[in-house]
Amino acid sequence: MIILAFESSCDETAAAVVFHSSEGFSVKSNIVASQIETHRLYGGVVPEIASRAHTEAISRITYEALEAAGVSLSEVDLIAVTANPGLIGALLVGVNFAKALAAQNKIPLVAVDHIKGHVAAAYLTAPSPKPPFIALALSGGHTAIYRVSDYTEYEIIGTTRDDAIGESFDKIGRLIGIPYPAGRGFDELSREGFIKATGDPTDFYGKYKKSDSYKDRELSLPSPALSDGSLDFSFSGLKTAAINLLHRYEQSGRELDSALFAARYTYEATEAVAKKLSMALDKYPDCDVAVAGGVAANSHLRKRLTEVAEAKGRRIFIPPLVYCGDNAAMIAAEGYYEYIKGNLSDSSLNASALDSIV
Repeated sequence: MIILAFESSCDETAAAVVFHSSEGFSVKSNIVASQIETHRLYGGVVPEIASRAHTEAISRITYEALEAAGVSLSEVDLIAVTANPGLIGALLVGVNFAKALAAQNKIPLVAVDHIKGHVAAAYLTAPSPKPPFIALALSGGHTAIYRVSDYTEYEIIGTTRDDAIGESFDKIGRLIGIPYPAGRGFDELSREGFIKATGDPTDFYGKYKKSDSYKDRELSLPSPALSDGSLDFSFSGLKTAAINLLHRYEQSGRELDSALFAARYTYEATEAVAKKLSMALDKYPDCDVAVAGGVAANSHLRKRLTEVAEAKGRRIFIPPLVYCGDNAAMIAAEGYYEYIKGNLSDSSLNASALDSIV
């Protein structure tokens, strides 16, 4: 089966051609037109600008994806498109383009939930997770834990009650001078801080909690892992505490070591996710784990969650960096399973800003 897929939920317009056979998925092309440089001027995504940029790019990248894959539109067996959640104007560009393309060429169409798409990035490389498994969705807009009982059936078992982990990194990163999006810069600055705190360039994360920097009460920050026995998070408290810490230093005229601060912030965020993953694996002993979303690119998080899964005797599946951010190859993978399930769409398909996983 040859799948042409589209993703336009936020600030990247993406098209991909993915083959599926008895051996699994093979990504033939994965084109992403990023808008990061444009939105960086404003410190975050401007929805109207994003929608216009999608409109300008989507036709061009479709031709690029087909040409790079060496296939014609007449050879495509299925079209998959992100229909929710996301910025409504941005989603509408992808949905309407995919509907028109499918109708004109009489190609079956499936709608894909963006979060399921992120999880499906784990299916693009071998080995891949098989249901049932635990999925961690970690991005700028989502922080949630799901039990995936089937490739299209998700049950939410834990979530953030306010901010998402990626959103908190972006907001705090901006305050300490890391340009939007802050993910990569925060990762690198944290590494510098961990090494500075421990003096160890290899096992810096493992030794961090015993360091003087961690014991420094002025750098103290709360854990986003709620202590009520649930699998839920609250990142607003961590973010607010961090902002207050920055203000205290500013008001007293002292210079804050941004690397040590970034390390502490990253440590608290990462350990919170690790704690809740450990609890989830205890609760569901039949499950391996897949990590998905843009924050899955964080090197400290990848390493720590791998340690948790291995300590529990479970396999962990984390996509290559190229598939962590928004892309259309992951939408193609989930689209295949929606098609197999019989979840076809027609011309009445509409976009929605809301998550379909409840």
